[in-house]
Amino acid sequence: MRMLATGALVSVMIAVSALIAVAESGGLGRQRGRWASDGDFRPPPLPMMTALDSDEDGTLSAKEIENAATALKQLDKDGDGELSANELMPRGGPFGGRDARRDPRGGAGRDRPGRGGQRGADRGPQGRTSADPVEAAPIPKTDEEKKILAVLEDMERSQRRGMMNVPAADGRLLRLLTEAVGAKTIVEIGTSNGYSGIWMCLALRTTGGKLITHEIDAQRAALARENFERAGVSDLVTLVEGDAHEEVKKIAGPIDLLFLDADKEGYIDYLEKLLGKVRPGGLIVAHNMNARQADPKYLEAITKNPALETLFVHMQGSGIGVTLRKR
Repeated sequence: MRMLATGALVSVMIAVSALIAVAESGGLGRQRGRWASDGDFRPPPLPMMTALDSDEDGTLSAKEIENAATALKQLDKDGDGELSANELMPRGGPFGGRDARRDPRGGAGRDRPGRGGQRGADRGPQGRTSADPVEAAPIPKTDEEKKILAVLEDMERSQRRGMMNVPAADGRLLRLLTEAVGAKTIVEIGTSNGYSGIWMCLALRTTGGKLITHEIDAQRAALARENFERAGVSDLVTLVEGDAHEEVKKIAGPIDLLFLDADKEGYIDYLEKLLGKVRPGGLIVAHNMNARQADPKYLEAITKNPALETLFVHMQGSGIGVTLRKR
């Protein structure tokens, strides 16, 4: 399939991607997907849509359609100028192959969370089961922490279309990393509705730190403010509305943890502008480091710089790059 260079044919390409997804998964009733924490099935995202929808709002804007040709080239992993079926619907990854979570009535794979759960264990908060310690829900130490976790669970359960929040497991990792480095200043690019920020605020309550988070969309920023208020962490957060590519120039530093979860092709720009402000021993954490979404330029920058050490984790899901700025 030849690489298309015009936005007018984007819809055709998305349809082709959908047909390939159905063909590889064995029919409409068996598309690879995942079971969400509320027990409902979430179909797999179309690779074509993932590549084109740079702001992850679930729709293609005029600008994203205009940039379609450039975005589609990211799917051409072998660089032959063509898109094969494997490139349009790669095996494995976040929702395919051995990592897929399937309905236990289907037999194969791990049991989905809830509705009986793994080996019939009781279902805990956020759809996790008591029989699986890796998936066990966090245990609140204080009433304040209990309140924050309840808000996070409510946000996960009632997530609105277009929010594209990190999974709960990724949020928990952010909390652990924040507290482990004793973060005083966190810079987040991509607030969404505040879900990931609240996870980090759980740790900032202990470290005495602050979160500076950037969101370009006014509606999502408004939702984030509401959620920060509900969780009781507003005093820990400075929410900056506007184009983060410009706004981050105003950050003085030092930054203890930089979290990137916005336009994937913009990661390299954020890194170049903020790396010098990340303190030695600080972390750069990048979300969506899976093969379909990660920008090769960013990957090269964090893996070939001798001043950085990078480890990729949670690659069975969205994928996270954890990069240490060496002392």
